Amino acid sequence: MAVALVLWVGAAGGCRSARTSVAAPPGAVLAAAPAPERDYLILVASEAVDRIALVRFGPDGGRVEREHAIGLNRTDPDGPHGLGLSPDGEHYYVTTGHGTPNGHLWKFDVRDSRVAGRVELGLFPASLQVSPDGHWVYVVNFNLHGDMVPSSVSVVAAEAMVEVARLRTCTMPHGSRTNPQGTRHYSACMMDDVLVEIDTGELEVVRHFLLTPGGERGMAGAPADHAHHAAGHGSVPPRCSPTWAATSADGSRVFVACNAANDIVEIDVETWALVRRLPAGDGVYNLAASPDGRLLVATNKRGNSVSVFDLAAGTEIARIPTLRPVVHGVAISDDGRYAFVSVEGRGAMPGTVEMMDLAAGSRVASVDVGQMAGGIDFFRSESR
Repeated sequence: MAVALVLWVGAAGGCRSARTSVAAPPGAVLAAAPAPERDYLILVASEAVDRIALVRFGPDGGRVEREHAIGLNRTDPDGPHGLGLSPDGEHYYVTTGHGTPNGHLWKFDVRDSRVAGRVELGLFPASLQVSPDGHWVYVVNFNLHGDMVPSSVSVVAAEAMVEVARLRTCTMPHGSRTNPQGTRHYSACMMDDVLVEIDTGELEVVRHFLLTPGGERGMAGAPADHAHHAAGHGSVPPRCSPTWAATSADGSRVFVACNAANDIVEIDVETWALVRRLPAGDGVYNLAASPDGRLLVATNKRGNSVSVFDLAAGTEIARIPTLRPVVHGVAISDDGRYAFVSVEGRGAMPGTVEMMDLAAGSRVASVDVGQMAGGIDFFRSESR
């Protein structure tokens, strides 16, 4: 079996420190952004150049601490897309979407980036999450280059790196996330305007939710093959085009980014009913809730910005411009102070990781990484 050449390289990535003006509602109080008092470590995947970078941000600014290559193909990018850490911090997992035709899930040892396992999955494996107990990895098979047909979620045993189930969901699933309890998994299907809920104990789709504006409703069971044809990949384009699902800190709510409608759908998990729609930026794409449950952070892919929402009030309290275009993923530090945002860039632009101070509502630093920075996850913080 061929394996990737994996090499850690010390590198001083380009770093910018910056404070920017913030579009905030009248009366919003935004504190000044003090320098961080500890170091924060973030992992990010660069899809165009098959690189994984470990980024350090702290009192001295930010830098690429080390990076390594991933992939099997010597002539074309394998396309690392999704990235996620194990709860114990011992391993991280990366999907590569460009296969022949199927892509892979990779497992790496955090200490030295040694390849600890690899498994072939479906067409274009994309977003992923490791279960809270660390035993399972849930990967959506996005099927970017295949026919517009229902795709699937792969369930992988993390220790053995064996695919134990492939659950059919709907067309172009994206945004793989579990609730904090690990009992439910959520993904959103871009071409069918639906959110899908999987019972992780039974390994079956138990409910789905139609996200089309004006037609929101929750339903039992899996989406039927033809149920949302008119709202999705038929003659009428999707009006939500969901790209991400994330739960609240307690798991009682699910938030779904509607990339086409430029808003966020909030769903009550118990009643499986719409709570509200939150207006967001242009092309809202990825979401993350703060550990204390107060804030929701959203990346606006077309809007070149990051939105910060106060969930109690249901209002956007800050919109922070990014330095470069095509905003992608977001991860939040364990203390809830910073959001780390991956930005793809365009053309020959490098990708970036931008550091957002959530209390101040401002960008405080930016580190250059490989082109098309996408999958991102927070690793850990370290005392100075």
